[in-house]
Amino acid sequence: MRLLRQTTAVLAGILLSASVLAADNAYGYEESEPGIFAMTSDLLIARPLLLGVTAVGATVFVVSLPFTAMGGNIPEAGRELVVRPGRETFVRCLGCTKSGYGRKQQDGNR
Repeated sequence: MRLLRQTTAVLAGILLSASVLAADNAYGYEESEPGIFAMTSDLLIARPLLLGVTAVGATVFVVSLPFTAMGGNIPEAGRELVVRPGRETFVRCLGCTKSGYGRKQQDGNR
C-alpha cells in the first residue's frame, strides 16, 4: 500500500510539472534562453528517458545487425538507432530543443 501511495505521488508530480510546462508555452511568447522548468524537466525526465532509448536502440541495432548487413544499410541503421538518440542525450544543451554543444551553436542552427 505504501508503494502505491509513493508511485501515485510521483506520477501526480510528473503530471503537474507537465501541465506547468504546457501552460508556460501556451501564452504565445518565445524565450531566447531555456527557463528553469525546461531545464529541470530536461534533466529529470527527458535525459533519463533518452538514455533508455539509446540503450534500447543499441540493443536493437546489435540484434538486427545480421539482417541490416544482408540489406546493406548498416550505416543508416546505426545512425537512426544509436547515434541520433545518443546525440540528443549527451550533446544537446540543457533545456534546448535542438542538438548542439552550447547556446551559440543552437542559435546558429536556427
